[in-house]
Amino acid sequence: MNRATHHHHHHHTPDYNRAFAIGVSLNIAFVLVEAFYGWAANSLALLTDAGHNLGDVMGLLLAWGANALAGRKPSLRRTYGYSRATILASLGSGLLLLAAVGAIAWEAVQRIFEPASPAGMTIILVAGVGVVINTATALLFMAGKDHDLNIRGAFLHMAADALVSLGVVLSGVFILAFGWAWLDPVISLAIAVVIFLSTWGLLRDSLNLAVDAVPRNIDPEAVRDWLRDRPGVSDLHDLHIWGMSTTETALTAHLVMDPVPADDRFIGEVTSGLAKRFGIHHATLQVEHEARADDCHQAQHCAD
Repeated sequence: MNRATHHHHHHHTPDYNRAFAIGVSLNIAFVLVEAFYGWAANSLALLTDAGHNLGDVMGLLLAWGANALAGRKPSLRRTYGYSRATILASLGSGLLLLAAVGAIAWEAVQRIFEPASPAGMTIILVAGVGVVINTATALLFMAGKDHDLNIRGAFLHMAADALVSLGVVLSGVFILAFGWAWLDPVISLAIAVVIFLSTWGLLRDSLNLAVDAVPRNIDPEAVRDWLRDRPGVSDLHDLHIWGMSTTETALTAHLVMDPVPADDRFIGEVTSGLAKRFGIHHATLQVEHEARADDCHQAQHCAD
């Protein structure tokens, strides 16, 4: 039997270790090169970009660590393993990006008031290398960006970096052609806005996951109606849907049924239905004979 056919780990978490290793080492090497040439060419844009890239290496390392932790087996105490680490990392990653944006904007405003005259050609070449490296790294994470918020964070970081470097290349071109030193900070401000907007969405999603909100790709109304429509279910309450990690979703619900099913077939059908239709793979269902009024403290709408 050939090796490709047996996956010993999760059914839907591809292995990103290679992607992270390549991404981190390429980017650290580039930061060193960029910082050196920024200093040599008297270009604050290159230096700032190097600092910003260094921040993103930190973000990548954070995401990598979280991705590794999420794969660890649950223990007696940590019954979910470390899944939640992926949520915390994407939160941290978002905050890191916001800090970077603040620093870039501050720097740019200073430079608009007193433009320096950097060496255009060096800027073009060095930042051009940056575009290639960051685009390549972003492509490594391209496939997983829609399924895993943590991988999406890594992808956004790298895509944003490619944009930043592209902006720096352009400013180098114009500085070389027309001597427009003021263009450099203006472009970096525009890029700061782009990064800010993409970070905002990432932060919002990870904050929602951190407070156990229903993940964005699941419609709670639809889940509730579907459960209520199961044969034999007369009512349902205490429905909770939350993200255990950036990829796994859990659900608990109390179903009122009379008669209560005699075997496990009904529960099996419902849990596999939830997995197939909604991508909820960790469902826990409690079946009751009748709804009790005092069960309602957790649910916001018991009557409906």
